[in-house]
Amino acid sequence: MKTWQTKNGIRIYQVLKGRSNSYLIPTEKGNILVDTGKTSAYKRLRQNIDSINLKSYKIDLIILTHSHFDHCQNASAISEQDLCKIAMSEKEAGFAAQGFMTLPKGTFGIARIISSFGNLIGQRRFGYHPFTPDILISKDSELINYGVGISLILTEGHSRGSVSVVVDNEIALVGDAMIGTYKNSIFPPFADDIQEMIKSWGRLLETECITFLPGHGKEINRKLLEREYNKYSLKLNPK
Repeated sequence: MKTWQTKNGIRIYQVLKGRSNSYLIPTEKGNILVDTGKTSAYKRLRQNIDSINLKSYKIDLIILTHSHFDHCQNASAISEQDLCKIAMSEKEAGFAAQGFMTLPKGTFGIARIISSFGNLIGQRRFGYHPFTPDILISKDSELINYGVGISLILTEGHSRGSVSVVVDNEIALVGDAMIGTYKNSIFPPFADDIQEMIKSWGRLLETECITFLPGHGKEINRKLLEREYNKYSLKLNPK
């Protein structure tokens, strides 16, 4: 199981990989799960969490980077089983209540076709059990009740309510704000607002983070993010 550790000793475990990534952050005040993956991965998610030598295997807080199905299909089940709270953007709470969020726009040809076709299928294929979030994120904030060194920042663009989790100002869990499936690119195939997404890359660069853990693919280093940010900022805002 892939793990990362900050200089202050906070450890991050990748408890799901493949179709979607999920990350566990154990703290002295409880276990934080960032994104929950698809329903089909529920058993594997639980097994991976149970394999870690933790004081408690109970999840105390779920943070959803956004409310697309592949990131939150297990949110309701985990919340009910562990009696934990769910935190997400206030802009996407309505989608959680209805159990479906429209798929994001494609950023190139075939992705646009996939997005359009997916939205025709809609909730029947890309829905999830509705849930009510307990913590609504409307601005950058610190998770004071769940341990020092963990904060949330708004990184919208892929979706209207995307957020990232910053750990010790060193490692950021960024959901689909960027993607780690390509060797020399972080540009996602789907995003509702490309310009806003690029601005979010800039917001992440304003932190001191050196490692960025995406919702899909492998970790991304700061050098690649800087290069991609400079390239796309110039493309979208030529002098």
